[in-house]
Order: sequence, then structure tokens, then C-alpha cells
Amino acid sequence: MEASYAAAKVGARTCLITISADTIAKMSCNPAIGGLGKGQIVREVDALGGLMGLAIDATGIQFRLLNRSKGPAVRAPRAQADKYKYKDYIRGRLEQTENLTIVEAIATQIITEAGRVAGVRCGDGRVYRAGAVILTTGTFLRGLMHVGTEQWPGGRLGEPAANELSQSLEQIGLKLGRLKTGTPARLDGATVDLDKLEIQQGDEQPTPFSFMTDRIDRPQIPCWITYTNKDIHQLIRDNLDRAPLYSGQITSTGPRYCPSIETKIVRFADKERHQVFLEPEDAERKTIYCNGISTSLPKDVQERMLRLLPGTERARIVHYGYAIEYDFCPPIQLKSSLETKAVPGLYLSGQINGTSGYEEAAGQGLIAGLNAAKSLQSKDPILLARDHAYIGVMIDDLLTKGVSADGGECLGTLTEPYRMFTSRAEYRLALRADNADRRLTQIGRSAGLVDESRWAKFQKKLEDLAKLKEYLAKERSGGASLWEQLRQPQSSFADTLSDHPEVRKMNMGKDVLDAAAVDAKYEGYLAKQQRLAVGLRSLENKKIPGDLDYKNISHLRAEAREKLSVFRPGTLGQASRINGITPADITVIQIHLKKTTSQATRGRDCE
Repeated sequence: MEASYAAAKVGARTCLITISADTIAKMSCNPAIGGLGKGQIVREVDALGGLMGLAIDATGIQFRLLNRSKGPAVRAPRAQADKYKYKDYIRGRLEQTENLTIVEAIATQIITEAGRVAGVRCGDGRVYRAGAVILTTGTFLRGLMHVGTEQWPGGRLGEPAANELSQSLEQIGLKLGRLKTGTPARLDGATVDLDKLEIQQGDEQPTPFSFMTDRIDRPQIPCWITYTNKDIHQLIRDNLDRAPLYSGQITSTGPRYCPSIETKIVRFADKERHQVFLEPEDAERKTIYCNGISTSLPKDVQERMLRLLPGTERARIVHYGYAIEYDFCPPIQLKSSLETKAVPGLYLSGQINGTSGYEEAAGQGLIAGLNAAKSLQSKDPILLARDHAYIGVMIDDLLTKGVSADGGECLGTLTEPYRMFTSRAEYRLALRADNADRRLTQIGRSAGLVDESRWAKFQKKLEDLAKLKEYLAKERSGGASLWEQLRQPQSSFADTLSDHPEVRKMNMGKDVLDAAAVDAKYEGYLAKQQRLAVGLRSLENKKIPGDLDYKNISHLRAEAREKLSVFRPGTLGQASRINGITPADITVIQIHLKKTTSQATRGRDCE
């Protein structure tokens, strides 16, 4: 959705091909947006002018700011969505977007001419010519679904797989791998005994995702917490031979950070219970998502498991949990713009790149959409650095670490679907959820994605923040400026800043007051981080030719030659982050590039 929206908003005539318009933005897994690392990405998508933040603010039913007791750098918004209203909101916005046409069809072939993309052929014979194509395939590529010994082709529940498209990608030179994900059972909300469960409320003052949302006034819907027990664990152990993950039926790699309940029982054999969150999928609580017991166990085992789980003893299963295997393209086949190296004009984003989660897909989609449109306008791509955005961290990780394909091919060092965590970002003190607008809205504006109302609101915030900081730096109390008092680690002044008489007269918004307080606290740390970023940026600015023959570089280690020949980094900075590449290897490449540049220059002088 973000890819098509971004491309259309910046002026490209865009066609969104989807199996069904009714399933655009359908939440096939957890009906939630945000979380640690993920919430920061949603804020960045919003700051750039995307849709996801606005959509969850309009349709969320419970909002929580995670890590509230910790520093601002690791705080992140998360919200449960009414998944039906969420997809309706997105579809409505897309249908109202100028330059965007929605077509219901199954894409079956990527058309190429003269070595570059030329369009898409659909299963019904229709052909759509295009100078740029973006694939956002989710779990549909040769999707195979599993419940116990039952197997059937499908992209997600009730929808067909895209088999021919996988074949087309292989024919045009892309390598494919295989990954797995899964989902738990959904329950009829009216049949769950909620009274015996631990309740989890949302925040009294919800934190919006979008910088355009002033406040969220809707009532919060609670979630509930229950726990597995020894009887459930024994039931699962007794039926592991019927579990596709352990019977040999499923061989592809799944997410380690979000394992199935059967994997938890095996991996954490000493644990007597595991937490399960019962999360409403809609405001009316018609269906409940059982977060924590993702499974592909047979239906009868799932039923018995739920009979043993406190609160769900008499619950009716709306649909069973399942696992799904699907194709993906190891992402080291991409440029930083998310354009494929093999086929100019073809862009990939989301789970086709080996990532997981709605948020990671949204971040990639927006960048792919912008860059596809930019390429048609003969403009430079939008490239976000690691010190500029979590989206930049994610894309760089995919290009320099990749995601391994099955079969032992040297196509990456990550052996599971990629998920964003705050720990992946070495500049996370600067990449906070609260300052995403100050990092990225200017970029969105330059790209043509940020509209006048967002830009005006952003400019007002910058003006207010500058005015507030100027006052705090000048006003003194007790021998120190108010700004210096804000900087003190143990100072509680930030909690009472809004009560200060002169500050109250300024009538600043809470976002401005919070921004000033956080900037003061982190000022010294950010200065050090900025110096580090400037030092490393020199490597990021040194390009490596795409056709560089590493095998002919003298003194380069054999391991470095092999890995660099596979990953094909675009810059020395990217090369330095590939596992197994040493500083000495980077020095050897620098010397080689300098020598070849000098030789080329002398050659031109002789002419």
C-alpha cells in the first residue's frame, strides 16, 4: 500500500495490482501496529508522508507506549487495531489518491525488454506496461499452508498462492529462497471467559503515531493475559510427531523471535508456563487473537490445547492456527534504492526481501515507491543512511547481512526472517520515535510526499521549539540556565516545565515541550554520536563500481574476495559491515580504487 501511495503522490501514474481490493492492508497476523523498533519505523513512515501512522491513529482500539520507564531512545508506540476498520481506512485513502488505479488480478509474469523491466502480465491475459515495477508479495510466492498433516497452496487464509510469479522471477535471473511464518487460532470473543483473566489496559493518555494527530479521545479496549501450563506442555510433547515443524513436513526457516508454541516447549523445556495475550481484533471484540501460541499442530490438538488454557476452556475456534512456507528473494540482490541489480526498473519490498512485519514492509514500500517514481523522472533515489533512520538501518542490514536461502548458498548471514529491534541501530540515541519528523519530514517534502498541511504544522513546531530553547538558554535560576537544569541527569525540571509561568504563556504543545526536554538530556551524548557518524561517513561516500572484479585485487584475502563478489556492496561503508570483512580488507580495496582511478585519469590525459 505504501509503495503505490508514495509513487502516485509524487506524480507517477500508478497501477496497484492485487488479488482482491477487499484484502488490501488485511492484517493476516497480529492485529497490531508498532512495538520496539517497529514503532520507530511507523513514526518515520509518517514523517516522510506515508499512511500507516494515520491509519492506526484512526482505527486503533488500544494504545500503549512501551518502555515508558526507560530512556526516550528505546520508547516505542504500539497499538491494537480494529483490523476491519484499518483495511477499510487504507483502501479508502488509496481510492481517493490521484494517479492511482486499483486493478483486481493475479500477477503471473514480470515482462522484460532489452534487459530491463517493461511491465506485468496477469493470469487473465491482461498486460500492464510500466517503466518501473514494485513487487510486494507478502507470503504469496509459492505459498504452502500447513495444519498438521494437511497441506494446501495459499498465500494466506482463503487466498490463492502466486506460483507462476516465482517461476518468472527465476527466469529473469533472481535467486529465490524459502522461509516460514505462522499464526495462532482466532476465537469467538463471546465464548471466551474473560472474567478469570488478568486484564491489560491501554494508556490513559494515548500516544499517537502520526505527527498530524493531536490527540486520541476514543475509549480504550483492554487485552487480557493468560498462561500455558504443564498439561498443555505435555499435550504438545506427546504430539510433536504430528507437528509439521518436527515431522519433517516443514523444512524452511521461521522467525526465532516469534516462535511457535511447539518450538517454545522444545527450546525452553524447563519453563513451566508461557504468557499468552488475548487481543481483540475489532472494537466489538467479535474475534480474539491468541498472541503467544502460534502453531501448525493438528486441529484436534489445537482444540485440546485451548480447552486446557485458562479463559478459553469453552471458546469456539473461528479458524485454526497454521504455518505457511513461501518464497523470497535474498536481499543482497538489491541496490540501496531497493531496485534489483539484475533487472533495472524492478523493485522489491516487504517479505519478498526476507523481512517480517507490517512495519518493516511499510518502510521498504515507501522507499521503493519513491525511488521507482524518481527513476522514471530521471532523479536521484532517496537513500537513508544508518545514522538518519531505522529504515536506513534496515535496508543497510538487508544489503550487508542478507537473509540466507535454503540449500546452503552463500546468500546471507541472517538465518531467519529479519525483524527490526532498537539494538540493531548503533545511532539509536538520535533515531528516536519522538524526533522522526525532525529527521525526515524535510526529505519527504523534497521528494514531494509531504503535503502543505503537514509541512505547515512541522514548520510551526520547529519555530516553537527554537523559541523555547532560546528562552531556556537565556533564563537563569539558581546560578544555572534553565537549559542546563534540564540537562542534569537526575533533574525533575522536565516534569514541571509546562508549569513554568513564562513557558505557560508561550502556549507550546506537549510535543514541543517533550522535544526540548529530550534534546537537553541527550545533548552531550548526541554530540559524541554525531562526531562518530561524521568520521564513518567518509566510507559511505566512497562508491564501489558494481562490476569491480574482486578476484583481481592483489593482497585481498580469499574469504573477502568470495563474500564481496556475492554481496556486491555499493560503498566502502557497506563493505565494512559485511561479516568477515576486516579493516585491512577495506584498506586494500581503497588502495586498489585509488590506483585504478589514477590510471584512468592518466589515460584520459594522454588522449
